Amino acid sequence: MAVQALAYPHKVAKNQLYRFEIVVVKVYLGELIMSTKPIGVGIAGLGRSGWDIHAKSISKIPDLYKVVAVFDQEPARLKEAAEEFSCRTYTEYEEFLSDPEMELVIVATPSHLHAPHTISALKAGHHVLCEKPMAVATEEADRMIETAKVCGRVLTVFQNRRYDPDFQKVKEVIESGRIGKVLLIRIAQHFFQRRNDWQTLKEYGGGILNNWGAHLLDQAMLLLGEEDPEVLCQLAHTVSAGDAEDHAKITLKASRGLVVDLELSSCAAFSQDSWFVIGTCGGIRGSTGGLTIKWFAPNSLPAVQVDRRPPQERDYGKPEEIPWQTEVWHAADSQYPGWEQIYFDLHRTIREGAPLVITPESARRYIALIARCKQLCPV
Repeated sequence: MAVQALAYPHKVAKNQLYRFEIVVVKVYLGELIMSTKPIGVGIAGLGRSGWDIHAKSISKIPDLYKVVAVFDQEPARLKEAAEEFSCRTYTEYEEFLSDPEMELVIVATPSHLHAPHTISALKAGHHVLCEKPMAVATEEADRMIETAKVCGRVLTVFQNRRYDPDFQKVKEVIESGRIGKVLLIRIAQHFFQRRNDWQTLKEYGGGILNNWGAHLLDQAMLLLGEEDPEVLCQLAHTVSAGDAEDHAKITLKASRGLVVDLELSSCAAFSQDSWFVIGTCGGIRGSTGGLTIKWFAPNSLPAVQVDRRPPQERDYGKPEEIPWQTEVWHAADSQYPGWEQIYFDLHRTIREGAPLVITPESARRYIALIARCKQLCPV
């Protein structure tokens, strides 16, 4: 029996090197047949995301992916891609979709084109990795999901921030119960930036909600759970060019009492921690580079009793020694694989039939939430 093997990486703590797990992916003689040929990739849109993120990332894993075609309308970008990847170049999207070697289309065109470009690619028989935001309307997301089902193709969304080590660590600590019942999760992205590119325009699906909100609202919904939360929001257009919102304050409340508070602002003179979490036995604070977790064991303190008598010496709230424990966590030392893992997970789904890690249905939740915010607070 002849076999072929393919190596998948798993990140190792501290030195960030990779070990390799050998996975048998091709077996002959009537048993499971799985191709080891790299997935032929077509990249639609060679801007910052299409080129700097997707093209450069998948070029580092040639055993898994090969760029065979690109679509853009800038001649200089097409020339650069042809020289880098020896791939075919297209200026017409429908012609691009007819490329004979292409299996997977990465849709990295402007946001308002994500839905039509994804639907066309699915109907042409390709799998699709769509950049965030998945769509600019809930109805578009629904059509994308339905088309993928009808065509029997894989559709996923580039929610790479689900893999961020800081998010993974916050989620792990909360789920462990270490800091008790969580009452408040505050997520912030503050900066002062007067942008003037296409992402400041509504007609192209611009705005801070479709940009940073697509990441942080996605994280918030994963932390909240499956239910649809109550929503309160403030949206504003402040310092950027264009007409789309560049400031957002959103409060989400789950029925169990958990509140997630998000602040996304392009006009913040002072930045704050990205994460601030309050639990009944501790909390978390910090940013992408590192977090501090502070907690105590509930059984390490005696039960507190109500004293109805007038306080002696009119002293309210006597100091109490809390046996705090502290963990200082650094992202550089983490064992979480990082966002590049998204390509390995997708390869397993396409080549081995593994469950899809980022389902389009899960991404649709934040699209619906963005639509709700814009309905509540039009800009």
